[in-house]
Amino acid sequence: MTPHIDGARVRERVAELLAEYGIPSAAVGVLHDGEITEFAVGVRSVRTREPATTDTVYQCGSLTKTWTALALLRLVDEGTVDLDAPVRTYLPGFTVADPRAGATVTPRHLLHHTSGIEEHYGDPGEGEDVYARMVANIADAPQVFPVGHTHGYSAALGYAILARVLEVCDGTGWDAVMRDRLFDPMGLTSTTSARERVDPARAATGHLLLSAADGPRVTPVDRLPRAFGPGGGITSTVRETLALAHVLLHAGVAPNGRRIISARALREMTESRVPNPDPYGFGPHWGLGLVVDDWHGRTVYASDGSTIGQNARLRVLPETGTAVALLTNGGPRESFARAVLDTVLTELGTATVPALPAPDPSLRLDPSRYEGVYERPGARYEVSAEAGRLHLTLVLDPFHAELLQRPERIRYELLPVSQTHFLMPPAHPLEDTQTVALYGVGETAHGGARYLHTNSRVHPRTGPLP
Repeated sequence: MTPHIDGARVRERVAELLAEYGIPSAAVGVLHDGEITEFAVGVRSVRTREPATTDTVYQCGSLTKTWTALALLRLVDEGTVDLDAPVRTYLPGFTVADPRAGATVTPRHLLHHTSGIEEHYGDPGEGEDVYARMVANIADAPQVFPVGHTHGYSAALGYAILARVLEVCDGTGWDAVMRDRLFDPMGLTSTTSARERVDPARAATGHLLLSAADGPRVTPVDRLPRAFGPGGGITSTVRETLALAHVLLHAGVAPNGRRIISARALREMTESRVPNPDPYGFGPHWGLGLVVDDWHGRTVYASDGSTIGQNARLRVLPETGTAVALLTNGGPRESFARAVLDTVLTELGTATVPALPAPDPSLRLDPSRYEGVYERPGARYEVSAEAGRLHLTLVLDPFHAELLQRPERIRYELLPVSQTHFLMPPAHPLEDTQTVALYGVGETAHGGARYLHTNSRVHPRTGPLP
């Protein structure tokens, strides 16, 4: 007999976790054996105390990237876009500081986050031409790494370039592409990329938890800039997020029976992969618009997203036909998401989230191979050694330090799992253990690590410690 979820028991556990983690609400949806179980717990806003429901719409953050990838693959199916043709094929004026990069970057590189182009797009504004402006603004954008050399997450720029390709090839704006190519054909009425179409009477409000004593506060930044639209601008309900999972589980077919992409395109989406330098953070491989993880030998497709105060998690287990969607208006805390997912998956008797690896105290590292400054605009990490142990200092800019009410310099210990992978225990009660990769050892002139990779972002080593 196929196990089914005890909705009341899971709901009770989620309510306990919300209280423990200071998150105002969560909507949980489970697709298993063709059936959907969904529920919501908590309030849409701590100010209004209005209850969250399964019809509450949440900001999905970078889960949006999976939707944008799906839209692009529709054009691939039609023969309009070739994933391996240079972006210049569709955007003739496309250029960046490195002429070779400008000539060779492809849509596949952008989907995989391997283009290496710095997020150097200035202020493109909030107008309808925002993605055209972003493309125009990167003519002098440098390379973080050579095209295709490694993985380095692009929060906004990579998928904004893809959105511009969609606009040019489809002859309309990105919001219209998403509506006409995906949302309307799938019969979705609560999912949108256009902020003006979000019903405020149903929208969750984002919250930040800066101290356990004070509890969650309404975020001062209620939405991301429009530049983040194709990479983080979609809002949706938990059930309509599961509609995306249905497409992934049913060879490209939506719940209403409409084929969205071909089975071949879906295989390309999940089987075209690049290695993730930090495999313990999100998963060992990146596909086209999603992460491909391994849970105890079982393949899992993952898509996550965060805005400033709202978070989304989607896990799809193709071998058991299972998907779990989790939308919240607080966090992010990976330990919270893990606890909710494990509660649901244990009920279903399927694979649960693997634990982080244990550090290996027997490893003997040469600290000099890792010490140095790793940075990009807006992000700086300093790796140092003390008594043979490695430490990482995160240097926050004044804006983020004030927003998060944290000091501008936060010091962590790095515990080695291998010669290139490390655990970073929390330095604050509201943090979780993080993972870090220091890799490309031997590629620099001094034989040390070339890159620091954490939270999917890559940071090149720029010099010695001050």
